[in-house]
Amino acid sequence: MNKFKEIFLDLEQKILAGEYPSHSLLPSENQLIQIYGVSRETVRKALNLLRNAGYIQKKQGKGSIVLDVNRFEFPISGLTSFRELQETQNIPNETTVVTLEKKSVNEKLQKITDWPLDTEVWHLVRQRKIDGQVVLVDKDYLLTEIIPELPVEKAKDSIYAYFENDLGLDIAYARKEIVVEPVTSELRELMSLAMTDTHVVVVRSLVYLEDTRCFEYSEAIHRLDKFRFVDFARRKKV
Repeated sequence: MNKFKEIFLDLEQKILAGEYPSHSLLPSENQLIQIYGVSRETVRKALNLLRNAGYIQKKQGKGSIVLDVNRFEFPISGLTSFRELQETQNIPNETTVVTLEKKSVNEKLQKITDWPLDTEVWHLVRQRKIDGQVVLVDKDYLLTEIIPELPVEKAKDSIYAYFENDLGLDIAYARKEIVVEPVTSELRELMSLAMTDTHVVVVRSLVYLEDTRCFEYSEAIHRLDKFRFVDFARRKKV
């Protein structure tokens, strides 16, 4: 094995073990040269592997900053609410309802959902805090003809539990789109973002009932360093 790969694996193990905790600095290039007895080029190759793997961010004048590698798994397939994700992965969180109001479907929303123009919908915006930081923002649009009432306390808890248990709705499936998009000024106000955070992961979903009616359009906006998106795939020959 190449020496720089050995150094990468050793530093990776130390980061994962917490020897170099999140937001701390790795030893400088000169220190790493002394620690491993290698050339500067070898150290830089190892650091580049760490950066490409998402373990560090190199910052001018400071060195190599260790990133938070503890990310919560968000399933790509399936239809899982954030509350269910929080319960299964023991994520300590706090939900704040930023907006809960009735609106009319505009042209932009109509193109996405095929809902008729001026149809009444709930507009719900929630902040999800983990360790005191807003790492996820949920934006939901819900047809009021299907969801006639949406109490704030239900919105703070689990809207899917409310839909299924209180309203008796049969939620069946969703069409999802997952994209990486630039951070906007609105998101900087809503989320806990550093100036170095330039992009977010947006999961857009059209959610349908068992009778095939689309009743919800949602945008779940995730901070890059806190979530990873996972799935199980089985090969199917075509």
